[in-house]
Amino acid sequence: MIDFRLYFVTDRRQTAGRPLSDVVHAALDGGVRAVQLREKDLEGGELYRLAGRLRDLTARYAARLLINDRLDVALAAGADGVHLGHTSLPVSTARQLLGPDKLIGVSTHSPDEITAAQGADFVVFGPVYFTPSKADYGQPQGLARLRQAVRHSPVPVLAIGGIRADRIAAVRSAGAHGVALISALSAAAEPSRAAHELLAQLGPPDKAD
Repeated sequence: MIDFRLYFVTDRRQTAGRPLSDVVHAALDGGVRAVQLREKDLEGGELYRLAGRLRDLTARYAARLLINDRLDVALAAGADGVHLGHTSLPVSTARQLLGPDKLIGVSTHSPDEITAAQGADFVVFGPVYFTPSKADYGQPQGLARLRQAVRHSPVPVLAIGGIRADRIAAVRSAGAHGVALISALSAAAEPSRAAHELLAQLGPPDKAD
């Protein structure tokens, strides 16, 4: 069982010009204990350097750092694991390369994709609500499909897509272990305060069910 309920997925284009590391630092200060570095457009060297900076920050807070898709960067930077998508390596292959102690998260959008993610430590399901960052994945899934995903999944499900503090009670009632979000922290005027408010809505933070 994962030990976090709030999963901060980065997007340096939504930080209002602030350095990504500053926003992540503030979010960690507000209680975030899991970060996914998801800057897909960065070349390997630049991504590795950014991962190193975030590794230093997350280590100070005993927080998890996962790297989107890039197993090589995750291993080189000493990250806690990787986050995979439907075009990534299979979970079984990633597990062989990473070993049993690293975390593997998988983005999913259907029960079939959850089945294909067998061997992961958790899945992210969505988009539950509309959000521009997930518009390419079609219409929002809604709470009914989130409930179906939770029933279908053998591992914790984190809801993503349009998640705000006032929607957390609904996704938790649908069975989600927690939430993954981008703009609610990246674009927040005060990421530390935003993280604190989100965690207050989630209930006891960083604690397995």
